[in-house]
Amino acid sequence: MENKISTNVLVLFLFGFIIVQIFVLQYFFKNQLKHEVRISNFKNRIRELQTSFDEADKLVDYKSVYIANMSYEIRTPLSTVLGMLNMLKQTHLDDDQKAQVEIAEYSSKHLLQLVNMVTDNEDVENGEVEINLLALDLKSDLSQLFKVFEYQAWEKGLEFEYKFLVDERRKFSLLGDSLRIQQVLINLINNAIKFTNSGKITIIVDQTVSIEDGQIVTFYVKDTGIGLRPEKVKQIFDDSKAFNVSEERDYRGGGIGLSISHKLVKLMGGDLKLESKENEGSTFYFSLQLKKTLGIKSEDEIKNPVLLEKFSVLVAEDNRMNQKVIKFLLEQQGADCTFAKNGLEAVELYKILDFDMIFMDIYMPDMDGYEATKAIKKTEKYSHYNIPIIAVSASAFEEDIINAKFAGIDDFLAKPLEVAKLKELLIKYSKKDA
Repeated sequence: MENKISTNVLVLFLFGFIIVQIFVLQYFFKNQLKHEVRISNFKNRIRELQTSFDEADKLVDYKSVYIANMSYEIRTPLSTVLGMLNMLKQTHLDDDQKAQVEIAEYSSKHLLQLVNMVTDNEDVENGEVEINLLALDLKSDLSQLFKVFEYQAWEKGLEFEYKFLVDERRKFSLLGDSLRIQQVLINLINNAIKFTNSGKITIIVDQTVSIEDGQIVTFYVKDTGIGLRPEKVKQIFDDSKAFNVSEERDYRGGGIGLSISHKLVKLMGGDLKLESKENEGSTFYFSLQLKKTLGIKSEDEIKNPVLLEKFSVLVAEDNRMNQKVIKFLLEQQGADCTFAKNGLEAVELYKILDFDMIFMDIYMPDMDGYEATKAIKKTEKYSHYNIPIIAVSASAFEEDIINAKFAGIDDFLAKPLEVAKLKELLIKYSKKDA
C-alpha cells in the first residue's frame, strides 16, 4: 500500500513538474519571440532612419548647389549692370540724370547685398567661415552700405539716419574683417526696415573708445518697429526661427539671419545684444575690439591710376558686356587690354603675343579657365616668363578658390569687380613701376 502511494505521489510530482516546465518554456519562448520582434523592429527603424538621413543629406547638398548656381546666375548680369552704371557716371550728366543713375546703382547694390546675405549666411550655417583681418576704414566702407539702405527706407516712408562717432584727428586705421561686419549689419538693418512700418531707423558706429594698441568699436541698429516680447528676446539668438513670423502676417520673410549674426559676432570676439519693447521698437548692438594700424588712403591714391608705364593685359571673358566693364576699369588704371572669348583663344593669344598679366574667367565655353591656365603653364614660353594669372568669376565660393589654386592660378577676383581690389592686384603683381 505504501509503495503504491509513493508511486502515485511520484507520478503526480513528475506530471506537475512537466506542466511547470511547459509553462516556463512557453514563457521563455514567448519572451524570446518578443525580443526578436523588437530587434527586428529596431533594425527596420534604423534602416528607415538611415534612409531618411541619406535623403536629408542629399537635400542639403542639392540646396547648397542650388544656392551656388542661383548666386552665380544673379551675380553675373548684375556685375554688368553695376559696371555700365559706373561707366555712365563718368559721362556728362545733368543733376536729375545723376540722381537717377545713383538710385539705380544703389538699388543694384542692394540686390547684390541680398544675394551675398543668402550665400554668406549659408556658409556660416555650414561652419565654412573664417575671419580675415585687413586694414579698414569703417566710415568709408560703411557709408556706401548705409546709403543703399537709405533708399530702401525712404521707399517705405521711414526716416533713416546714420552717424559715425570718431575723432577726426586720429592718424591710424583699424584691423578687422570688413565683409563680416557688413554681413552682420546687412542682416540687422534688413530686419529693422522689415519690422518697422513708421518712424525711424538709426545706425550709430561709435569709435571713440581707445585702449592702448586697440579700439573698442560699438555698432547700434535702432528701429521704432513692432518690437519683441521679453520671452522672444531670450529665444531669438538661439534660433532665428524662434520668432514665429506666422504670428505677424505682414512681416513674412522677417527675422532672417539673427542667429547667423550672433555666431559671426562671437567669431569676431564680440557679443550681439538686444533691447526691445513690444510695439515700441528694438535696438541691436555689439562691440568689437579692433587693433590699431597705420595706412589710411588719401583721395589722390584712390583717384590716380596705379600703373605708370605701359602694361599689357590679356582678359579671357566670354561675355561682351563684361568685357566692356573690365576694359573700362583696367584702362582707368593705365593698362592696355586684349580680349579672348574663351579658354582656347586665350591660350593661342598667349603663345603669339606678350602680356604682363592675365585675367582668366573661370566659366567659359570650349575650354574653361582652369584648363586654359593649365595649358598656358605647360608652354615653354611660360617657363621663361612666369606672368601672373588672376581668376575672375561671379562664383566666388571657397570651392572655386581652392580649384583655382589647384589649377595654378595666382589670385582670385570676384565679380562685381571692386576697384580697390583690382588696384591691389595690379600693384601686387606688376613688375613695372606702380
